[in-house]
Amino acid sequence: MHKDSLTAEQRTQNNKLTVDTRGHVLCMGLNRAEKRNAFDLDLYRELSRAYGELHRNPNLRCGVVYAKGDHFTAGLDLPKWAPCFSKGQFPELPEDGMDPLGLDPVRQVGKPVVMAVQGICLTIGLELLLACDIRVAADTARFGQIEIKRGIYPVGGATVRLFQEVGWGNAMRYLLTGDEITAKEAFRLGLVQEVTSPDACLDTAIEIAQTISKQAPLGVAASLKSSRLARSHGDQAAIERLLPDLMPLMNSRDVKEGLASFMERREARFKGV
Repeated sequence: MHKDSLTAEQRTQNNKLTVDTRGHVLCMGLNRAEKRNAFDLDLYRELSRAYGELHRNPNLRCGVVYAKGDHFTAGLDLPKWAPCFSKGQFPELPEDGMDPLGLDPVRQVGKPVVMAVQGICLTIGLELLLACDIRVAADTARFGQIEIKRGIYPVGGATVRLFQEVGWGNAMRYLLTGDEITAKEAFRLGLVQEVTSPDACLDTAIEIAQTISKQAPLGVAASLKSSRLARSHGDQAAIERLLPDLMPLMNSRDVKEGLASFMERREARFKGV
């Protein structure tokens, strides 16, 4: 077992978040259905630890975030978060955790995350969606950035990322009204990549994650890193790193395997080295 892997005991104890693996995919399930999966501090920290597991464990290549019950999340359990926000802070993360919202570049998970959403997905739920890489929504999904209805505003990344995803006017339409976005509209805007029936939502997300996991891990990581650099520092910064970051990959065993599988007309078996 990898030294940073969650033990069976830890998996059982994480009662607000279920964690299990399917091949090279780490599935992380919000497990407060009786509270509509509202995020208290414990759930946020448990998700952080699971992201840390995904980031460090070489056997894991992609993550899937989903939720138990009829709804993805009703959003923040605001009374639990208010003391942190009043101090101008996010909750302190575990030492072995990564930032689920991806706001801290030093603690941003370095592997792709796919999200499966059903029912309501409010406040932090939409910001987690914006922080992940590929999104699948059930046709029942309803998204809302409703902080302005509570006297505050989004501080988990929505004001930065939503207009990058859907354009300025569309972002302001929903950030400044708090109106809900239907699954159909989310797909039209490009906020989600697939809309499915509720029964197929998680399976579709896992299928996408498993497809990613079959690709060369070093190439996937480099693609993600390059794309994030372009988003955070602009096109030219990413362009300048394209060939320098390719050079180390050219000596990897995975490149040799990729060429061999092409010549032999078979599926590649990548090891991430």
